[in-house]
Amino acid sequence: MKILVTGGCGYKGSILVPKLLKEGHTVTVVDVMWFGNFLQPHSNLTVVQADIRNIQDEWFKNVDAIIHLASVANDPCTELDPKLSWETSALGTMLLADRAVKYGVKQFIYASSGSVYGVSDEPQVTEETTLNPISEYNKAKMVAERVLLSYTNDLLVQIVRPATVCGYSPRMRLDVSVNMLTMQALTKGLITVFGGEQARPNIHIDDITDLYLFLLENKVAGIFNAGFENLSILEIANEVISTVSAEIKVTASNDPRSYRVNSDKLLGIGFKPKKSVKKAIQELIAHYQQGNLKDEDHFYNIRTMKKALLV
Repeated sequence: MKILVTGGCGYKGSILVPKLLKEGHTVTVVDVMWFGNFLQPHSNLTVVQADIRNIQDEWFKNVDAIIHLASVANDPCTELDPKLSWETSALGTMLLADRAVKYGVKQFIYASSGSVYGVSDEPQVTEETTLNPISEYNKAKMVAERVLLSYTNDLLVQIVRPATVCGYSPRMRLDVSVNMLTMQALTKGLITVFGGEQARPNIHIDDITDLYLFLLENKVAGIFNAGFENLSILEIANEVISTVSAEIKVTASNDPRSYRVNSDKLLGIGFKPKKSVKKAIQELIAHYQQGNLKDEDHFYNIRTMKKALLV
């Protein structure tokens, strides 16, 4: 297959694209590259530095499927420039879908976010749970979903609501819970937990990228939760210190997001996760000890975005 991956130089894309190439696909990556490009050259890979708001027809020629990862990721980055985030998520998604239909693309996989659920008292939220987004990032993701759902007569639309992703990537992120807490333990011997009782679903980066491969092959339309370990922030911290010697400091939090996702729908179509939060922590520690992973500014989205936007 010929596949267009937006945001393919990012945290997930840097793991996903090599897997697509290994499977024999031809891949075009479109990425603004604020965070660089960690993809290795390959005869079946074309990398285009571009903004998805400035769409180009040549990206879509003979493309069979789109995996749309591009986004201004996380709440702090969105708050730097809400207009940019809305244009990227909502407008960018509409432009991609429009051009996909024009060029006869058959399949569109969208990386939404489990955070569209916001705060929920449900024991476990399913895909039918009412969305309660509480930030601009969450709201923009929700609107992008609804934009895509309006194209279902012309496209096979598969919307994934991933849990918080964890684990090692060449384009690392140290601003997501498991990765951040592990790095704090390794570099400071002290984990700072804000609140601690908030429940968050988690998914290993190998599992979320394997899921996109699975959906390419299993053309089941719909919305799918993707999170397999619902843990509180304090539970994650305790998992870290079971492997790394460190202390935990609990302090107040102004982040009320809390939800536990149910991914039975995804399991029901045959997808099986293979890795755990514990495995992600172990792999992060190994990469750190081997010198492949360091606590550097460019692994924190907000720090890099401030420089890119001159904030």
